[in-house]
Amino acid sequence: MIKKLLALMLALFASIAFAAVDANSGDAAQLDSVKGVGPAGAAKIIDARKAGAFKDWNDLVNRVAGIGETNAAKLSAAGLTVNGATFKGMPAAVPAPKLAKPAQIEKAGKAAEAAKAAVVTPAVAPAPAPAPAVAPAAVVDNKVADKKAEKAAKKAADKEAKAAAKEAKVAAKAEKAATKKAAAAEKASAVASSADGAKAKTKK
Repeated sequence: MIKKLLALMLALFASIAFAAVDANSGDAAQLDSVKGVGPAGAAKIIDARKAGAFKDWNDLVNRVAGIGETNAAKLSAAGLTVNGATFKGMPAAVPAPKLAKPAQIEKAGKAAEAAKAAVVTPAVAPAPAPAPAVAPAAVVDNKVADKKAEKAAKKAADKEAKAAAKEAKVAAKAEKAATKKAAAAEKASAVASSADGAKAKTKK
């Protein structure tokens, strides 16, 4: 019972310590609870705002003695606001999170262990064996076709070469015959000329 009461008091103190207090609406006790204000600072703020509510932080700094920009930043960080605004856009004080009770911590630990035990590592299936490499039918057909085409081209080339050799041989033979015929004709012409000369000499 005493422990519960102590924990409740600590939680209440923490909520008071971190709760935002506005300079225009907070009473002496609330302003005093802001770290850095103190009883004297709370009295100065209350006295200054009797002349009118603070418009903004600059108004508070100008009207309350002892609060400069440095102190204003510290007070804002501690939870003091002016019209709900923090000093120059500083984040507002956030209440401290409530501490978990030992029983809750123990319960959460047991739940985590149970969840961990419930997790089953899935069995990893073995990787399938690589299939043997098989040459596609299209590749085999292409190789056969290439060999046939190469053989046919070689055969055609050989045939053309033989035909060209035969034609060259025939042409050489014809040229030889023509040369021989021309030589015979030349010889005959020479003989005829010689005979004509002999006849003319005899007539004389």
